[in-house]
Amino acid sequence: MKYSTNGEQYHIGLNRGDVGEYVILPGDPKRCEKIAAYFENAELVADRREFTTYTGYLNGTKVSATSTGIGGSSASIALEELVNVGAKTFIRVGTCGGMDINVKGGDIVIATGAIRMEGTSKEYAPIEFPAVANLDVTNSLVQAAKNLGYDYHTGVVQCKDSFYGQHNPERMPVNYELLNKWEAWKKMGCLASEMESAALFIVGSFLRVKTGSVFLTVANQEREKQNLENPVVHDTDRAIKTAIEALKILIANDKN
Repeated sequence: MKYSTNGEQYHIGLNRGDVGEYVILPGDPKRCEKIAAYFENAELVADRREFTTYTGYLNGTKVSATSTGIGGSSASIALEELVNVGAKTFIRVGTCGGMDINVKGGDIVIATGAIRMEGTSKEYAPIEFPAVANLDVTNSLVQAAKNLGYDYHTGVVQCKDSFYGQHNPERMPVNYELLNKWEAWKKMGCLASEMESAALFIVGSFLRVKTGSVFLTVANQEREKQNLENPVVHDTDRAIKTAIEALKILIANDKN
């Protein structure tokens, strides 16, 4: 079955020329406009289903922001179709819940790799293949966080499909698995939990494009359990600014 008409991608509604080679990927469609405010001459170019796209310029280079919705399955669709229309470098921007006790609400988390506790990546690669971020993108995100003076952490994040499986695992019929694995991830130093990076890293590896992820930590349920200070922060602007700064670094490096 053909999933494009005259080159227009079936789900995201984009054609070649609609996006730049560098794309920021939020989950929430409403966050695209907030990201595009940092672009020059930004325009809304598509709005279909959960996929909203703005395109503009950073330092004279064409860039875009495309929302992916929630979870790895829709994120993988966005990535596949964006690559079809010419995008090559991607930064996922979103939120996460802290797991490591040192990760506080308001901190930035930069994922170096992701635990594949979701379903989408398993339909691309055997579970033995690791979900890892592109080193160039990761290094640019780290440099960006340093340049901006933000508190940040780098390391592995956990990806799941069920939001409520994380936040209320006891009520699930498979609570024995969810609770035991959560403790295992903590013992391994997992920083935070989110929902898209594993799929994006695996699909990016398959398609030979660059992917990375940066998150705002909303809160940390492990700190709450231990009656530690647990700030709750919802403003994603720090994560967005980190991604914008990282794109500028990537663009400059690629030009050189």
